[in-house]
Amino acid sequence: MKMLKNLVRRYLQSTEGATAIEYGLIASGIGLAIVPAIALLGPTVQARFVSFATALATVANP
Repeated sequence: MKMLKNLVRRYLQSTEGATAIEYGLIASGIGLAIVPAIALLGPTVQARFVSFATALATVANP
């Protein structure tokens, strides 16, 4: 019985689950910050790639 009591006490004092939850919250916060950044920068990056591809095509086929 004493062994079971010690096992329950160790389980209740464990902080490993809290750490995992904290890391999960941090990761989700970073993910939520990345989505709007991609939405804002997406058209600009696409325009630059199109510009680069056009310039490259002009150089390749004079």
